[in-house]
Amino acid sequence: MNQGLSKVATFALVVFTAYLALAAAPGTGPNSAQVDSAYQQSFDKWKTELVDDLKQNWLPLAGLFWLKPGENSFGSDPGNTIVFPKGPAHAGVFELNGDDVTVKFSADTHAAVDGKAITNAALQPDTSDKRTIVEMGSLRFHVIKRGQRVGIRLKDLDSDAVKKYPGPVFFPLNLDYRITATWIPSDGKKTVDVPNVLGDVTPTPVSGTAVFKINGQEVRLTDLGGDPAKGLFFVFNDLTTKSDTYPGGRFLQTDPVVSGTVVLDFNRAYNPPCAVTPYATCPLAPKENRLAVAIPAGEKYDRAHGHH
Repeated sequence: MNQGLSKVATFALVVFTAYLALAAAPGTGPNSAQVDSAYQQSFDKWKTELVDDLKQNWLPLAGLFWLKPGENSFGSDPGNTIVFPKGPAHAGVFELNGDDVTVKFSADTHAAVDGKAITNAALQPDTSDKRTIVEMGSLRFHVIKRGQRVGIRLKDLDSDAVKKYPGPVFFPLNLDYRITATWIPSDGKKTVDVPNVLGDVTPTPVSGTAVFKINGQEVRLTDLGGDPAKGLFFVFNDLTTKSDTYPGGRFLQTDPVVSGTVVLDFNRAYNPPCAVTPYATCPLAPKENRLAVAIPAGEKYDRAHGHH
């Protein structure tokens, strides 16, 4: 009888130990915090804003054209240096002189800036305080600068991509992946090399590192150009990139650092615009932020239909 009790006690101990291990794993514990209505509403509002940004700024993109020095003819005719997908056959000419871009329109092309008709203009790039956005029918375009490249980014307000966008897909909300991390500020002199989809590498100042644990493993994320007083910005990838998430890495923004800690809510990790358009120039996760753990939270990625 005592031997039987001993076996029962041993079995119970094994089961209890397994239960504790399961409960300690993010996303699997029966005592995990429940998603309340306030959190759900906040998340839904954030997701709506994310989709609105995609529909206004990224899904309508219809082209990205890098300029060569001198004159670059543009329009829908295939004989142009830059071929627009629609619009006048011979709309005009972009001229690149150093980093400066001017545009001169053909006589029968109707174009405007801020609603005012123009025939020519100097175009301020997206790196200036006020970029120049040219309106031409349903098309909108402006100058972008990326490293040594100067180009024209084109948007079509009647884009089918906006109409057909099915919306983002997320992992189920899991508050175990809303983690309070310790904030370790840098000395203000440190930079990390951040690559982008164009193959450029940009030394980027970092304000510090967030340190936390997942499944008992210490993890570090390096901030990229954020401000501890306003909020941090991370580009990271993790083991879920092998099957479920965007290979180049996801974005994560935070609220301000408070009392040496910062909340990392991976439920709000989201894909860069490059996941939905080939005409974005997204940063990729630097080597410092390529994590050897899986974080099954935040936005997923459809490899069959997305852009790489």
